[in-house]
Amino acid sequence: MYKLRPYQQEAVDLTINHFKRTKDPAVITLPTGAGKSLVIAELAKMAQGRVLVLAHVKELVEQNYEKYISYGLQAGIYSAGLGRKDEDTKAIFGSVQSVANASDDFFEGYTLCVIDECHRVANEGETQYQKVIEKLGSKNPELCVLGLTATPYRLGLGWIYEYSHSGELRSNKPRFFKHCIYELPLTYMIENKYLTTPIKVDTPVTSYDFSELTEKGRMYTLAEVEELLKEQKRLTPLIIKNIINITELYKRQGVMIFSSTIRHAREILSYLPQDDARLVIGDTDSKDRDRIINDFKEKKFKYLVNVSVLTTGFDAPHVDVVAILRPTESVSLYQQIIGRGLRLDPGKKDCIILDYTGMGHNIYAPTIRERRPNKESVEVEVPCPQCGHKNIFWGTVNIDGEILEHSGRKCNGAGLDLDTMRPTPCGYRFRFKLCHSCGEQNDVSASECESCNTNLLDGDSKIKQAKLSKKMHVLRPEHIEFIEREDKNFRPFLEIKYYDCNAEHVSEYHFFNNESDFKRFNINFLRFHLKRPELELEVTQISEVLRMQPLFRSPSFVIARKQDKFWKVTEKIFSEELSSRYLSAQH
Repeated sequence: MYKLRPYQQEAVDLTINHFKRTKDPAVITLPTGAGKSLVIAELAKMAQGRVLVLAHVKELVEQNYEKYISYGLQAGIYSAGLGRKDEDTKAIFGSVQSVANASDDFFEGYTLCVIDECHRVANEGETQYQKVIEKLGSKNPELCVLGLTATPYRLGLGWIYEYSHSGELRSNKPRFFKHCIYELPLTYMIENKYLTTPIKVDTPVTSYDFSELTEKGRMYTLAEVEELLKEQKRLTPLIIKNIINITELYKRQGVMIFSSTIRHAREILSYLPQDDARLVIGDTDSKDRDRIINDFKEKKFKYLVNVSVLTTGFDAPHVDVVAILRPTESVSLYQQIIGRGLRLDPGKKDCIILDYTGMGHNIYAPTIRERRPNKESVEVEVPCPQCGHKNIFWGTVNIDGEILEHSGRKCNGAGLDLDTMRPTPCGYRFRFKLCHSCGEQNDVSASECESCNTNLLDGDSKIKQAKLSKKMHVLRPEHIEFIEREDKNFRPFLEIKYYDCNAEHVSEYHFFNNESDFKRFNINFLRFHLKRPELELEVTQISEVLRMQPLFRSPSFVIARKQDKFWKVTEKIFSEELSSRYLSAQH
């Protein structure tokens, strides 16, 4: 039989506890090689009814089935591609395409549906996965749906579930999967010798420059990739020579090369040893593909080049070099590519990851959040002052690693109601836009107040409207000066001057004579100018403000209105309120 590892038992226990409380679809995140088949086996053994295990390709169906029956358990297969349509066993391993077209009788008696590589399940629409789940649910409204994946995110969508077991709200938009109930980090698997150690080498000798693609702020096309590779064609032979040198120098056994396009793959193949390299693409005949893959697994050749295939449902433990020559903004795809080289194999000490893309993905800590604001930005941990949740935002640090500034807008923490199993977001806002009608805090990008539905102008519109008025002045500050002054009655006040590149300036004034003055300054200036708004500092003296100058940030624009002979500052627009297009146009 089999024995569960401690983390596998924990995943099983948490799954059972979850479905006792709610039937909301849930996700378990296990890295490649974590033994998900053992988790499936234990859940199937404990299930009161039948269990359906779905996968999107026949290779994965067969792989999961073979591992399952190797534990001495009985199961069936329902997959046209594998030539079997079993219906009578307690556990069925099926391809979603075949199961979606099965007769109604097939769906009787299931209490658990497990979806492997569940990040492929679309959030909405009439998909084959949704069709299967609806049919299962019509037979059993108490059906439990469990997703398994090493990469719980999708390009363009982000996280595939709403609430994490860590207490973080991953998505405030509806997702098919509601909870991630267990997550095992890759570092645990490596430190405990369940996976081999990846040794990542960025730009080993040179790299393609794909920055032009990623800077477009949209999905890039195959034609754009082709054009870029054509311009940088001279780099390919140099890169392949480097791969061969590293392979020979460190006596590597199996090399997987991930290329960008079919033309690119064929070019790569032309520079590799003719008798020691093969190519697999989407159009490769299935029999030829199976033969090539089997020959590779049996070490009959060393270099396997592929295009957009062999990222899932492929298992060749001897792979000890992974070379990445294709751009991707998909963290999920990148993690799957890396996973091809992390399985253990006799005599294998590590796996060299050669990244020739220059895109800077992190193997251990994949980033699933907004694009990095600039090259100086790093991930920083920012505790919420309201709930204590430790948020991860982009930010800047000093030489000692202390946070200087961050771009966080809203706390991602949430509490879970154990009766309803629904998360309640913390709601604390680090940065916000105030509604001029009701005073409600809104997201800085909101176009309508969440409370009173009043239309809210974005920063771009405010600037454009101000520039159209003769009574308004728009200034882009290059420098801020804080000056302590006295009025004619010898009362001290603070003048804050905003200078542009032509030394023109506008000023705002603040008195510090009573509680109302203190509160007005803290609300109108301090809260918006602090580089770290969660510090929630309060001041009562001008001298305190002068000492705090390094903690303040400058607005991107200042808008002033003409009053008699003077300009009065009426609005300050900060970078997070502006579109990237508008910001770049102003440089």
